[in-house]
Amino acid sequence: MTKARTGLIKTDKGQQTRSAILETALETFREHGYERTTMRTIAERAGVALGNAYYYFHSKEHLIQAFYGRTHAEHLAACAALLEKERDLKPRLLGVIRTKIATLEPYHQFAGKLFKTAADPHSPLNPFSDESDPVRKESIELFGEVVSGSKTKVPKDLMAELPYMIWLYHLGIILFWIHDRSPRRARTHRLIERSGDIIVKLIGIASNPLMSPLRKSAIRLIVELRQDVSARAD
Repeated sequence: MTKARTGLIKTDKGQQTRSAILETALETFREHGYERTTMRTIAERAGVALGNAYYYFHSKEHLIQAFYGRTHAEHLAACAALLEKERDLKPRLLGVIRTKIATLEPYHQFAGKLFKTAADPHSPLNPFSDESDPVRKESIELFGEVVSGSKTKVPKDLMAELPYMIWLYHLGIILFWIHDRSPRRARTHRLIERSGDIIVKLIGIASNPLMSPLRKSAIRLIVELRQDVSARAD
């Protein structure tokens, strides 16, 4: 029992140290920008040795990936109740997108600075990179659940690519939010409401058997674009 308690204390202390380093890093990024911040500065401000900081996070990129992972986990938790009770596609989609923006809102000022680095196609922080793969896959799976858990019937060929399409759409919403300076991000929420309504209607139209030729052409285009992005990442 004593050994188990000791192990638990060590684990808790390590988790606290890790969280403190991450919080300090995010605050420093907000103040000085990603590029100007060094691991040494983060360690000093967190009150830990530089070697200790590198023990938990091997680089600044690992800190940002931890940030991605944390906000993604917060998003999943915040969406759980909605996806459990709601079966109409529109409120499911709008709710998940709105919740994503809500979980990111505390980092709005920092997000603009981060985007400068993440927009670089060669950066490990960009959403298409290998380093971002775990969060990207889970996010796409979430949008798959948004659709599959709804009452809307979607053809198999469209369902195979639709979660990825919606994930791309949500990246566009986040980019708009980054640049939104309206009070309480009113313009972003208006965009979510109107664009989400259009997307749900387009899904309904695309599911019509008469639209099969056009749907298949659109799907081929998305597949080609996705493969091109993967090739560029490699």
